[in-house]
Amino acid sequence: MNNKSKRILILSTSYLPMVGGSEVAVKEITDRLPDVNFGLITGYPRGPLGLVPREEKKGNVSIFRVGGSLSLFDFLLPKNFLPVSMFLKALELIKKNGPYDLVHVFQASQAAGAAWLLKWRYPKLPVLLTLQEGQDLKRQKFLKKFFRRLIISKINFATAISVYLKDYVLELRKNLSVSVIPNGVDVAKFTKDFSYGELSTLADQLGIFPDEKVVVSTGRLVPKNGLDVLIKAFAILAAKNKEKRYKLILVGEGNQERELVSLAEALGIADKVVFVKSVSQDELTKYLKISHIFVRPSRSEGLGNSFLEAMAAGLPIVGTAVGGITDFLFHNQTGLICNAFKPEDVSEKIEILLEDDNLRRKVIKNGQELVKEKYDWDKIALEYARIYNNI
Repeated sequence: MNNKSKRILILSTSYLPMVGGSEVAVKEITDRLPDVNFGLITGYPRGPLGLVPREEKKGNVSIFRVGGSLSLFDFLLPKNFLPVSMFLKALELIKKNGPYDLVHVFQASQAAGAAWLLKWRYPKLPVLLTLQEGQDLKRQKFLKKFFRRLIISKINFATAISVYLKDYVLELRKNLSVSVIPNGVDVAKFTKDFSYGELSTLADQLGIFPDEKVVVSTGRLVPKNGLDVLIKAFAILAAKNKEKRYKLILVGEGNQERELVSLAEALGIADKVVFVKSVSQDELTKYLKISHIFVRPSRSEGLGNSFLEAMAAGLPIVGTAVGGITDFLFHNQTGLICNAFKPEDVSEKIEILLEDDNLRRKVIKNGQELVKEKYDWDKIALEYARIYNNI
């Protein structure tokens, strides 16, 4: 069967306008495989993002959003009932349009519960699971591990965005076929050059002075990203080098924002820390281009796409040797490894990359080459096309 006749149903707990690793991966992969006929079932977003169509066609993807209604089930059990809503929508689509060649589910979460139900209803329907989880899976609660094991017991194939996640899947099911296919980076977008005027305008808006060194971190403001440690490390850096000027930019939103703002105030560096709400990827590139170093002392990571975007944009990185980060962060080669539990160590690593020009140039060059070689979305989409064609 050739690519053009393939009908693939994607199940994802959330999708754009929500922005995360899975949401971006689905869009980037489907955009690059125009000959595949994709259907996508996802949850209807709540809150201000909920002003989106229930059904729409974007490119070669037919999108169906379920849940998020005022029904009793959705009100009492919004997440737990989502797998059933997605399953029922899949049955409706299969009845209307015929069977799919493959179900591709992103993350072993609520969407995977819908895939498990589909596998129960159609035992011969191939199911591919892509592991994207960013939590520390070694410390997950028993119930979550039980359900993940249940889901993984029913799938036919799996991909994982890092070696760390591949090893996790094989712990739960030894003989499953698992390929490592990372999430990627739109290399052209993050290597794009901007005019001096564009970048200086943004710097002025953020209150950044020409002589300031800028530390940046992008991603959700949540405990796993270690931003509390980064703020403490930044305070140490600023206190140690009082003759120099620094700014810390945190781009993203999350439930830890208020805590982080209070921490910066308590440490006396509130005037040096700039909080920026989530921005589009086009705009994000500008924030990286006006910065001097990317830092995130993560406590856990499935892969760490924000690091890869920073590397593509030409920034040296500091990160921790956890989860999928170890697939691309090699100490003194593509960046520096820090201790997420010691702000003093994070501060020291930042200072080294800001002051050692030779090391800085080396890790920037190596990082950009690695991203172009292994993490370009064009290459990653071809890997998925190969899997689709071989199923």
